[in-house]
Amino acid sequence: MLAYIKLIRVHQWAKNTFIFVPIFFAGQAFEWDHYPNLIQGFFAFSFMASAIYILNDYRDREVDRLHPKKRFRPLASGAANVYVSFALLGALLASSLFIAFSLDRNFLILLSIYGLMNVAYTFGLKNLSIVDIFIVASGFLFRIYSGSVLSGVQISHWLAIMVMLLSLLLALAKRRDDLVLGKDGGVVRKSSRNYNVEFINACLAIFAGIIIVAYIMYTVSPEVTQRLNTQWLFGTTIFVIAGVMRYLQITFVSENSGSPTTILLKDKFIILTLLGWIVSFYLIIYIH
Repeated sequence: MLAYIKLIRVHQWAKNTFIFVPIFFAGQAFEWDHYPNLIQGFFAFSFMASAIYILNDYRDREVDRLHPKKRFRPLASGAANVYVSFALLGALLASSLFIAFSLDRNFLILLSIYGLMNVAYTFGLKNLSIVDIFIVASGFLFRIYSGSVLSGVQISHWLAIMVMLLSLLLALAKRRDDLVLGKDGGVVRKSSRNYNVEFINACLAIFAGIIIVAYIMYTVSPEVTQRLNTQWLFGTTIFVIAGVMRYLQITFVSENSGSPTTILLKDKFIILTLLGWIVSFYLIIYIH
């Protein structure tokens, strides 16, 4: 049972909390009418993502056996049965689409496109450099726009830009980790062979700077300050800058950026920074 729980990567479901981002940034986090649909949408995305993880792990199981970390994945290690894994995949996929169908037609379309795009990624697009990281990053845009559809809350263009840039930053950091492992004799994915550390370092520096600028522009934009009725949102910028700096430190100094989700759940500095940002954002928007 533990092998199959590991196979569906429940810890990665944290990524799907992005579906709640629109209502938080819109100052509607305490309007409880949004939550029934959003929680169902969260599970629909989680089930779809887990189904794709199983398919990806099956396709990569031979290569994963040569990887210092991925060789412990259930299908690569043999801990999970292939037939049971595919039955689980089918159940997850069916559950995901059923939930989406019962919720909203537009959400079903977004979720289906997300699923098909990731199947294409698994069957070859992940081997195309630059294309691979844009597909990974676009998944987060699908999540926030799904949250917008299910809650009826509009998304600021600045928010979409920030989410896309942050996703690109995390995807590039993962590719850098692959290259570092490759230097130590590990197996490097095909797309990573068309990157090098210098190129990725330059891209990371560019995206990190743009993310901070985009966030500042978001906090001071007339659209946001008028809608949220506050001029003080820029005060949360300090936590964004600190969080980006810490992630770059983990990437460049510790060279341990292979799993953004693990970093988010385990790195104390990142956790404290995120909590500080949430609390300050909450105080400025909801108690002012």
